[in-house]
Amino acid sequence: MGKNQHVVPVDDRWGVKGEGNSRMTKTFDTQKEAIAAARIIAKKQESELIIHNKEGKIRAKDSYGNDPVESKG
Repeated sequence: MGKNQHVVPVDDRWGVKGEGNSRMTKTFDTQKEAIAAARIIAKKQESELIIHNKEGKIRAKDSYGNDPVESKG
């Protein structure tokens, strides 16, 4: 499992940052663009996508790893 990917505010832009990294992976003009890029990385790494709001608080999470909870089907 790879690093969780965070979508975070960066001044007037949005960044994608791997959990524990000191630098941004990439920055974007819109949150939508940053989410799309972070989702691709999270899927490849089978990790979580964590989306923050403008104040930096977590507003949503998506998991692309092995979910320990079995789905009922």
